[in-house]
Amino acid sequence: MASDRPIIIKKVKKAGHGHHGGAWKVAYADFVTAMMAFFLLMWLINTASPEQKRGIADYFAPASVSPSTSGSGGIFGGREFGEDGSRASGSSAVVERLAPQPVNVASADQNIDEGGARDDSQTAAREAINAALARRENAQLQSAEMTLRQAMQEMPELAELSRHILIDQTPEGLRIQIVDEEGRPMFAPGATDPNPRMVTVLRGIADVIDRLPNRITVAGHTDASPTPASGPSNWELSSARANASLRVLQDRGISDDRVSEVRGKGASEPLFPDDPYMAGNRRLSIVLLREAPVLPPGGAL
Repeated sequence: MASDRPIIIKKVKKAGHGHHGGAWKVAYADFVTAMMAFFLLMWLINTASPEQKRGIADYFAPASVSPSTSGSGGIFGGREFGEDGSRASGSSAVVERLAPQPVNVASADQNIDEGGARDDSQTAAREAINAALARRENAQLQSAEMTLRQAMQEMPELAELSRHILIDQTPEGLRIQIVDEEGRPMFAPGATDPNPRMVTVLRGIADVIDRLPNRITVAGHTDASPTPASGPSNWELSSARANASLRVLQDRGISDDRVSEVRGKGASEPLFPDDPYMAGNRRLSIVLLREAPVLPPGGAL
């Protein structure tokens, strides 16, 4: 029967003015990105120096195109075909060959400027190299100072005498000074040979110096006390003590090519200028020089 058929109801939705999708978001994002890139480009152009702008322009300029300076500006540069091929008309070729070439003042000035800039760049490069070498040298001397201080702590014989040793850096290099104390001299009064305590200090220092490539200087110092008329002067005494100390260093392995200078200073450079008679002015100075390592024996000069 017709009444037993199911009833189907169709609902039709009419299109309204609601959601249109997300396509506008993509377009807006592209617009914002383009504006950001544009303003970034404008900022870069504004902050670039004239030299940088010229460099950018030269980068994008075609290098294979050479501008024509002829009157016609054509392919053949104002020349014509003839029996001899492409040639200059008339006698202009002869005149061009015989006429002297004009001096380009602007080009000469540019060469001078380029030469000055080249000299400046070479000077800057040399200064940079010297600065790098100075930094490396300072680092090596600092490492040597740390090694010496650590060795003084590890060696019981040096740890006990560490108050006699002063270490500092000078324009000459790393300076090690062995200083007398009141009542505890490193040399007997008027004597040139070091006492056993001084020999112990010198041997410990030699063991550290032997690990380093620097050359050394050895200098003896005295206080300003007058010497007996029959004995050596302060100059002779300081020189003899420096040479005697050097012999101890050499017996410990310091070779002759490591020694740059041995000198006696007398009382001319007191450690305590306010009291030239103070015991601390009697001392021995060993300096590790700021210079390139020496060549090995028999090496090429």
